[in-house]
Amino acid sequence: MASNKLFMLAIVVVFLPAMAAATEYVVGDGSGWTTGFDYQAWAKDKVFYLGDKLVFRYPKGYHNVFRVNSTAFKNCDIPSENIAFTSGSDTIVLKTPGRKWYICGVANHCSSYGQKLAIFVQYPNGWAPAPAPSAPLVPATPAELWAPAPAPWTPVTPSVPATPALPWAPAPWTPVTPSVPATPPEPWAPTPATTCNTS
Repeated sequence: MASNKLFMLAIVVVFLPAMAAATEYVVGDGSGWTTGFDYQAWAKDKVFYLGDKLVFRYPKGYHNVFRVNSTAFKNCDIPSENIAFTSGSDTIVLKTPGRKWYICGVANHCSSYGQKLAIFVQYPNGWAPAPAPSAPLVPATPAELWAPAPAPWTPVTPSVPATPALPWAPAPWTPVTPSVPATPPEPWAPTPATTCNTS
């Protein structure tokens, strides 16, 4: 809360001097608010700030001033008569930044004679204030304060084979008893002599 007050005080300190030094612009200068005047050329070299004032001077009953949106400005659409400024010396304080549009709603003064003005209003020194801090999101119910409980954890015992079968390991050694075949006769050994009886 204290930081919000400090923030607002800082904005006032920064912008108050500029607001105090607001400029008052007589629209059209010496010509005032009339037909056949190029208000876009009049406004193009001017920089309008928050707090500045536009003064529309004209003979009462001959003209009026309407604040309109961009579409009504482009098409010269005349709003309801009850929102017209009609005093002949209308002062409009520029309270919000951005584009602003003004037209005369008498007869065809806007459409045929170009009696309309479009301006852009800036923050003092070109600075925009920081956006106001947003309110923290508050859950609808206390249950939403907590995330749902995760499923209970169950340890998993991996199944490991009793003997690892590794492709690179040699097979276990098993002693082998060689089988010895019967000794064949030696091919070089002489065969036993047979006896011959001569009788």
